[in-house]
Amino acid sequence: MSCSPFELKDYFLDELGPAERRQVEDHLRDCPVCREELERLGLTRSALDALRDEEPPRRIAFVSDKVFQPGWWQRLWQSAPRLGFAAAAMLSVAILVHAFLRPAPTAAPVAADTAAIEARISAAVAASEARQVRQTAQLVADVEKRLDFDRRADRVAFEEVFSVLQKRYNVMFMASAELGVRK
Repeated sequence: MSCSPFELKDYFLDELGPAERRQVEDHLRDCPVCREELERLGLTRSALDALRDEEPPRRIAFVSDKVFQPGWWQRLWQSAPRLGFAAAAMLSVAILVHAFLRPAPTAAPVAADTAAIEARISAAVAASEARQVRQTAQLVADVEKRLDFDRRADRVAFEEVFSVLQKRYNVMFMASAELGVRK
């Protein structure tokens, strides 16, 4: 940061002419912010001077160089013939392992007891039919209750409407009777 017409880093690095240099020095006497900035630049230079000089390496190795080198599995996957050979080899090994590890064939299979199987099936069918009959009876009972409730609700609504109409009729009858008497 500099509030003088010239940059303080130019003054610090002796890149200004004599007239410009005097102008910056005059400004530095009056401006504490610029003096502080100049002191910080001096501290930075002294810190850099304290470091030892090192020669830069001839070739700079980047961390990502090793990342871009394909691994053995990438080289395998990028080659169709190699991948085909690897798949065929794995299939061959799987067939051989299965041939050696499969269980020996047993004697003739045991004959199933058809009578016992039929009895179990009949029992299961009977239980299912009984369950269906119970569910159907329950559904019918629920529907009958709902219909009975709806019928009673309709009857109450009808009686209310009939009562209102009867009262209106009575009012009209009384009004016509009064008109007939006055004439």
